[in-house]
Amino acid sequence: MRIGHGYDAHCLTEGRKLVLGGVEIPYGRGLDGHSDADVAAHAVMDALLGAAALGDIGRHFPPSDESLRGISSMELCRRTAALLSDAGWRIGNIDATIIAQAPKLAPHVEEMRKNLAAALGCDVSRVSVKATTEEHMGFTGRGEGIAAHAVCIIEEK
Repeated sequence: MRIGHGYDAHCLTEGRKLVLGGVEIPYGRGLDGHSDADVAAHAVMDALLGAAALGDIGRHFPPSDESLRGISSMELCRRTAALLSDAGWRIGNIDATIIAQAPKLAPHVEEMRKNLAAALGCDVSRVSVKATTEEHMGFTGRGEGIAAHAVCIIEEK
């Protein structure tokens, strides 16, 4: 068994959809990035790849790859799950925390869990998603961006 940790953060910007955990969330701004900039999914992928000692998402899905521009992070999760499986690992559990002052994310958490589990090919009971604010402190608290942390356990198949 191995443990992994992942982190991602993106700036909020006008003219983009806000996608977190594969859920499009109604909000006036979205996250800036090469893909759909889903920080929750990116943190989870980095945790999984790190646990398996396979590098990070930038190594496997670099922003220099134009074929990935605007790609759904759920597709990147599917590709990450395949990398793990090919390396002989399966997901034990995932625990992700999204840090955002706004919008309110609690109404979307269950759908995020389902989306991530489906994309990663594991039971939803193995995926936890939580959301918190930073009480108006830091870049997330000022509404400049959104961040996410994730930890996971992977096990040999």
